[in-house]
Amino acid sequence: MIGALRTIFALAMFSSVTLVLAPVQYLALKLGHPHYALTPMIWHRMVLKALGFRVRVRGSMSDERPLMIAANHVSWTDIMAIGSVAQVSFIAKSETAGWPMIGTLARLQRTVFVERERKRKSGEQASEIGRRLASGDAMVLFAEGSTSDGNMVIPFKSTLFGAAKVAIDEGAAERVVIQPLAIAYTRLHGMPMQRIHMPLVTWIGDADLVPHMRTLLKEGGIDIELHFGEPFEVTAATNRKDVSGKAERQVRELHVQALRKPV
Repeated sequence: MIGALRTIFALAMFSSVTLVLAPVQYLALKLGHPHYALTPMIWHRMVLKALGFRVRVRGSMSDERPLMIAANHVSWTDIMAIGSVAQVSFIAKSETAGWPMIGTLARLQRTVFVERERKRKSGEQASEIGRRLASGDAMVLFAEGSTSDGNMVIPFKSTLFGAAKVAIDEGAAERVVIQPLAIAYTRLHGMPMQRIHMPLVTWIGDADLVPHMRTLLKEGGIDIELHFGEPFEVTAATNRKDVSGKAERQVRELHVQALRKPV
């Protein structure tokens, strides 16, 4: 009964917030308003409140630009967690663009859609991300290329780290700052989340989105931790695989710390 009531409340809140803020964001982008990134932050916060999620942050996002945030990826709720605390844009798989409602909302946050499996397009996609970095947008890259089971970080893919080099090679920037970010789901209704509870929050591979959303709406009471790592610079002489490896090592360490000692 409580789960059903929570679901009804969450859906009502999601619908009302979206109906109000989506047109505001559309106009902000259309008119080129300088604070267009503020509306999505408000939306993310309201939706997380409806879900019953709490976000706890350790560290802070770098103020330096150009900035690429390299994060691990556990679930679709990662986007709302990050978006609720920082004015950022995301790099997402191309299939997301076609999802009902979600694709539209992603475009309103100026998401860059990439086709990770088409290597021939990687240079073109890296160029687009590089231009966005050079324009001052903080871009979030889920560097694993897929979602994990929430208990560990899987190896980072180095391809899209090349966007940082593109921004430099095209003369748009002298250097790009990379900041690692670990995302961890640490508590369920105030109690430390065990491995057996992770399937509640993880969204792996081709799992259907709607049933997973329904489960989270009924459950609520989940804590997400965002641990920002130490930023480091990429220059024209930097190898993208070295960049990927360095970011991955930091994220692994931060992720382990978050799970062992939740905030």
